[in-house]
Amino acid sequence: MEADNDTGISEFLLLGLSEEPELQPIIFGLFLCLYLITVLGNLLIILAVSSDSHLHTPMYFFLATLSFADICFTSTTVPKMLWNIQTQSQVITYAGCLTQIHFFIIFGAWDDFLLTVMAYDRFVAICHPLHYTVIMNPRLCGLLVLVSWVISVLNSLLHSLMVLRLSFHTKVEIPHFFCELNQVVGQACSDTFLNDMVMYFVIVLLGGAPLAGILYSYSKIVSSICRISSAQGKYKAFSTCASHLSVVSLFYCTILGVYLSSAAPQSSHSSAVASVMYTVVTPMLNPFIYSLRNRDIKRALKRITGIPVI
Repeated sequence: MEADNDTGISEFLLLGLSEEPELQPIIFGLFLCLYLITVLGNLLIILAVSSDSHLHTPMYFFLATLSFADICFTSTTVPKMLWNIQTQSQVITYAGCLTQIHFFIIFGAWDDFLLTVMAYDRFVAICHPLHYTVIMNPRLCGLLVLVSWVISVLNSLLHSLMVLRLSFHTKVEIPHFFCELNQVVGQACSDTFLNDMVMYFVIVLLGGAPLAGILYSYSKIVSSICRISSAQGKYKAFSTCASHLSVVSLFYCTILGVYLSSAAPQSSHSSAVASVMYTVVTPMLNPFIYSLRNRDIKRALKRITGIPVI
């Protein structure tokens, strides 16, 4: 039987990473630890940037915003997964699933745009150092973050409205640990051609444009660094963007891994496992990457926690 979405009786079953009962406590403990580390690590970055006047610069403003986005991004999926394991229930309501899709897309896209904004910031700092403070003024920094947020919200709203037009059976099994857009659309019992076309168009547009911006920025950065005569000057210039480059590489490589795994046999399970990398592991590693490679962050964290960061 099919049920109209407006009736509110449709529900989804999140099958998770494994249906083996003996693995559930292990998965619960692992994801709880990863989630707590992610939240604590990113909160420390935000606290360090906000409490140290030396870090009140565009680069660290964007870093703190990225940390906030990472906390929200992980919080859209992991708490619900932990709750389902704890209550031994796989159910998520239709409204809950749509809400999860909405916020997951918002913060995932915002992450992507913020990485692009941070690449532009490094481009201006290295290629136009004398005009950096004039170009990257507080008004522009706030505007870049705001525009990124608005585009992310509009993008998510578009996908959410597209899902609303679909019909589902009263019970739908999703082979994932959260309501991933592609998986949900694939379970619809109505025509999804328009949804698929919109999804692919947006991925190419809003995924390709930020990546192109990052590649362009770094091509100019590399060109500027190569023109620096001293080895020490080259190292200093590269060190200011090494952490960001590491985070960008991790972000895009994990997403690429998800799409490659989705084309493999038993793609649903492989895609769910691969999704752990960019939904949980990447936001957890970002604070470590920035703190371990940045003296200013190390100094601020040491002052806050009283523990020296290696």
